Amino acid sequence: MADTAPLPPGKRPPLRAEMRPEDSRKAAELRAAEILGNIGDVDGGTDEFFIDSAIIPDGWSYEWKTRTIYEKENPAYQVSLARMGWQAVPASRHPEMMPIDGNYQTIERKGMTLMERPSMITEQVRTMDLKRARKQVRDKEAQLSHAPDGQFERDHAKARPKVSKSFEPLPVPAD
Repeated sequence: MADTAPLPPGKRPPLRAEMRPEDSRKAAELRAAEILGNIGDVDGGTDEFFIDSAIIPDGWSYEWKTRTIYEKENPAYQVSLARMGWQAVPASRHPEMMPIDGNYQTIERKGMTLMERPSMITEQVRTMDLKRARKQVRDKEAQLSHAPDGQFERDHAKARPKVSKSFEPLPVPAD
């Protein structure tokens, strides 16, 4: 039988055993390493919308899409996202991205929702966007080099527009 000596009046038995200082220190070091692993360098320059490509399932692409602006939804935009194949990533797939013990259906941050669609569709849309952007540049170049009939012709070297497609440092005039 265990020794059941009566406690002095007003005293309770301890609820849990006291932690030894080295156990507490070790636990603090482990927790600090876990926290630093989540936040990276503590310089304020971390990207809170960063998604590690290793967690994205094969054949899918992830992007953050606007859900609310000033806590108001735009239903027309949500419909256009669905029409373009975007659907919310279920929070159950990446529970590490949401608070513990939360009953969240989707992954959200600052009015943005993490969404997914097949990567094949994303690549096709990016190709179409690139073609559209290049066409706009070609159209503007054509407008610059063409003058309506009866106006100053632009076939002279000094009158021909110069369109640069490279990036160069601009000269800074000395005052």
